[in-house]
Formats: sequence, C-alpha cells, structure tokens
Amino acid sequence: MRAAQGATPAIHSAVELSPRHRRIGIIAGEGTLPAAVARAAQERGCDPFIIALSSAPADIENFPHHRVQIGEVGRILRILRREGCTSLVFVGRLRRPNVWRIRVDTGFLRLLPELLPLLKGGDDKVLRGVARFFERRGFEVFGTHQVAPHLLAPAGSFGRVQPSSRDREDMALGLQVLKALGPFDIGQAVAIAHNYVLAVEAAEGTDAMLERCRSLNNWGSASRKGVLVKAPKQGQDLRLDLPAIGPRTVDLAADAGLAGIAVQAGAVLLANSEELVEKADRGGIFLYGVSSGEQPGGE
Repeated sequence: MRAAQGATPAIHSAVELSPRHRRIGIIAGEGTLPAAVARAAQERGCDPFIIALSSAPADIENFPHHRVQIGEVGRILRILRREGCTSLVFVGRLRRPNVWRIRVDTGFLRLLPELLPLLKGGDDKVLRGVARFFERRGFEVFGTHQVAPHLLAPAGSFGRVQPSSRDREDMALGLQVLKALGPFDIGQAVAIAHNYVLAVEAAEGTDAMLERCRSLNNWGSASRKGVLVKAPKQGQDLRLDLPAIGPRTVDLAADAGLAGIAVQAGAVLLANSEELVEKADRGGIFLYGVSSGEQPGGE
C-alpha cells in the first residue's frame, strides 16, 4: 500500500503487550480482519486463540480456535479461561442477532438479567456493554488498532487517483454530517455527491447503503460523482467496532457511481489493503485518509 508523502502517523499507537497478555483471545466475526489481527498478534510475540462466532470465515482455521454460537456465553467464558486468555480483541462484522432465535446455553440463562440490557440501543452502546461484561470477569479489552496498528488507513491519498476540488467539498460535508449524527449512535458512513446527502448508514450497514445509492447517484453525467465517507462516531469507544473498508467496498462504491472513498486517517481499518488499493486504481476510484484537523474542502 502506498501511503501519501508527508502522511501523518496513525492517531492510535500500539499498546505494549506484556507477558501477561501473551495468550490473547480474539472474538471473531465476519471478514478477513480476524485472521489479519491474529497474524499481527503472533508477530508481536503473542499466542492468539480465536473464539470464532458462526459467521467467522474459514481462514481463522489457520490458528488455534473454537467455533461457538453467539448465545453460548458460558461456553465462551469457559474456553477463554481454559486457554489462559487474559485479554480480548473484538474483530470483524457481527450482525445483531434476534435474541429469541439464538441458541443459548445454561451460562446465558444464568446471566440473562445482565445480558438482556446489552441488546438495547445503538451499536456503540451495545458494544460498550459487552466490553464491560468481559471486563467485570477479569479480561482486559484491547482495540484492533492497539494490536495491529498497521491495518489503519494512512493520511492523504493512498492510491494513484487523486480527489478533485469538488470531491474535497463532498468529503468535508460528509465529515460534518457524521459529526452531527454521532451523538445519536446512528452509523459510521455517509455518501455525498454535489454537496447533497445521498444516503446515511444506519442499521443496514455500509454495503446495503451503497447498494441504495445506485439509483440515487444519477446526475446525467458519465463521469463519477460523489464520495463515500467513513469515520468513527463522535465519542465512540475506539477499542470497539472501528469502521473498515475493503475490496468489496470499492466494488460497491464503483457500482454506485462514486468517485472515491474518504476515511478518517488512523481510525479506519483497511481489510486486504493491497487488493483494496489495486482494485481502486484499476477502477479509477480515489482513496483518501483525512488527518485530524485537516479541512478537506479547503485549498
């Protein structure tokens, strides 16, 4: 991946993983990031163990792991303790389950009064509650960026295509919209074209939001218009649910007719970064990391 010249460092730095954290547990959802974080943990001298939820991909099987259902809370705790895990990282997409349809164990039933309130509210509120649940049981919760900082987006352009002045105006508006929506725990992405809000991410996720944009981004021009903007919510616990983009994000942005993707530098994860950049370059899509304090709409 090509970082921009003069790119600022990631705003989050790696934590020092002491011998106490050598056996680190990874709670894995969908996507390629769980395996990438496990590799990063190994490179830092740790011995990761993956608790693979039912949606976790096959590549986690290259690491010590155990597959579980999301409702098997007692089993998850027993496995983590048996494996000697003292710290945890939550990685990968996780679709909120229907609590009445998930398979549960006796541990879940025993802890039901504590677990049910965790499922109420926006994603950040739910994840904060989940983190506190594990912290109360003696686990230290790290963020993906603290274990694998190299997965974070750099500042500036990190592909061949450069954003235009119009694109920069759309970036600026997108960041303003996300900042305004953050207190409501709504989403981490917005699509802007010609200073017009095409779509805001809510419970459906970024992919579904971009699919909606296909029929909305029609300005009577053959050239690409508009920007997907992704950033954490204001006040979000950055150890949990950092936004991410990957090759599929580029595909969907291209299908929606967008000119590029802008993310908050140092606070958005890049999945399969080499493929991501190559695909964007081939498709004429720009990739840009907005550094802290930057005014992308300015000169």
